[in-house]
Amino acid sequence: MRIDVTERPGGADLRPLSARSVVLSLLLGTHPPELPVRDLVRAVSAFGVGGSTLRAALSRMVAAGDLVRADAVYRLSDRLLDRQRRQDEAVRPGTRAWSGDWEMVVITATGREPAERAESRARLTALRLAELREGVWLRPANLTRPLPDGLARVAQSYTARPDGPAPELAARLWPLDAWSATARALLARGAEAHRPADRLTVFAAAVRHLLADPVLPPGLLPADWPGAELRTAYARYRGEIAESIGH
Repeated sequence: MRIDVTERPGGADLRPLSARSVVLSLLLGTHPPELPVRDLVRAVSAFGVGGSTLRAALSRMVAAGDLVRADAVYRLSDRLLDRQRRQDEAVRPGTRAWSGDWEMVVITATGREPAERAESRARLTALRLAELREGVWLRPANLTRPLPDGLARVAQSYTARPDGPAPELAARLWPLDAWSATARALLARGAEAHRPADRLTVFAAAVRHLLADPVLPPGLLPADWPGAELRTAYARYRGEIAESIGH
């Protein structure tokens, strides 16, 4: 079953929500990420998901390793707990004052298979690094998160100071104007959305978009950057969901 939401132009990536998507969206926004089945039944009904559809989705999700069932309570699996941590960090990224230094990660491993290279790219992108050229990844050193220990197996990390203007380099590494335009489209859609299914679809897209926010120092961002506004709107929506399910 999919919940259809009318699309309009504006750059926002609004995907139809399946019953699985509704369950995951609810649990990813819940702390701790677990709900009794009776609460899930009540919560998903607001999004047009019926009891039989929910039970079928829950069975498939347990079989696929998305959820773990204990008695009549469903919780996120360990694999999806990592996704929840990334999502929480997208809403509240840890930052520090920027001194002008940049993180630089250089891939040094050779002879890797395409799947391994793709995995490395995904990991580095998730760390909010951007690729200057093949194998050379950069970002301003303003995040408090450390680089993972396992990265040393395939790469070397350095502290760097580019010679050229930092704002120009940031604009080269990230599509800042496009990110800003999509964020504003999502904010507009969120303000207009009133049906529960519409709001869930918009804010599911919003948190995906926040995962792609480079979280740059203010001096490197275009004027009127909407990152903080989108985070505030998503946090407010997550509060609505928590209140609706009694968490």
